[in-house]
Amino acid sequence: MASIVERRNRRGGLTGYQVQVRRKGYPVQTRTFRTFRDAELWAATVESEMGRGVWRPSAEAESTSLREALQRYRKEITPSKRGAKQEEGRIAKLLTHPIALRSLAGVRGKDVADYIRSRETDGVGPNTIRLEIAVISHLYTVARARWGMESLRNPVDLVRGARPPLPPGRDRRLKEGEEESLLAAAPPGLQAVIRWALATAMRAGEIAGLTWGQIDTKQRSAHLPVTKNGTARTVPLSRAALAVLESIPRRIDGSVFGMTTNAIRLAWHRARRLAGIEGLTFHDLRHEAISRLFENTDLDAMEIARISGHRTLSMLSRYTHLRSHRLAERMDGAPRRRRR
Repeated sequence: MASIVERRNRRGGLTGYQVQVRRKGYPVQTRTFRTFRDAELWAATVESEMGRGVWRPSAEAESTSLREALQRYRKEITPSKRGAKQEEGRIAKLLTHPIALRSLAGVRGKDVADYIRSRETDGVGPNTIRLEIAVISHLYTVARARWGMESLRNPVDLVRGARPPLPPGRDRRLKEGEEESLLAAAPPGLQAVIRWALATAMRAGEIAGLTWGQIDTKQRSAHLPVTKNGTARTVPLSRAALAVLESIPRRIDGSVFGMTTNAIRLAWHRARRLAGIEGLTFHDLRHEAISRLFENTDLDAMEIARISGHRTLSMLSRYTHLRSHRLAERMDGAPRRRRR
């Protein structure tokens, strides 16, 4: 049963309305509102939830700000993630925004939409904004599942249509002669890395972390226990990939290529400048490798996704750019070109 009483100051002026909801089997719930209508609506909602057996205590969610929750999330959840450092940067940005001052229970879909618009106004890219919003969304999942705030509703679910669309995948591929120019300008270590990237579609970080213990030449595979999306995968090795392994000496430390991700990046930029090539990133080699798998093999999309590590075909399509003239030749019955 709900009761609503007026709250007045010492001079007798009306300051608000205090609501108490009492129901057998539940703790007494008390809230104060500025208007009678708000008090009435809250009482009706709580009574309805208790009557249906779906009521959950919301006091902690109402008294905890998003700022406090983000700080707790950064301490308890973020360190276990591979991209912990990057996520700390996203949380730091969220902590400076007015949305962080609202209580967890008080963050509305409109607040999230306003955050998105403010970041777009600042010129922030769509993918960066989506990653920041993902932190908020996962925080609410954690708060409900681990922190006992079952009454929370995830405000990010209310603005799915307002999220900025991802930009189309890059369509930069190697032009005629660029592969040869790059290899000619690169030192031996980077030459092997470039050839390996084109043969396996592996990312720079995966290549840098590859050890001989992950290589099985008999089974012609390289096992990657840690990848960007957090899922292990095993990459089959073509004859071209095996040829790369045969061309490099074994290192005492077990590293296959003996280069860090940063060393690959710096060596790549030097070689690209020496080769006189503009607008090509090392990650574009992954695009090139995946596109070649479609153009030059009979592997289907699911098999190529297993090689590249893409979880969905929609994500795979963003990294695949087939040359139109090769598609036209295939339409006329030309066989796939095979690379050794």
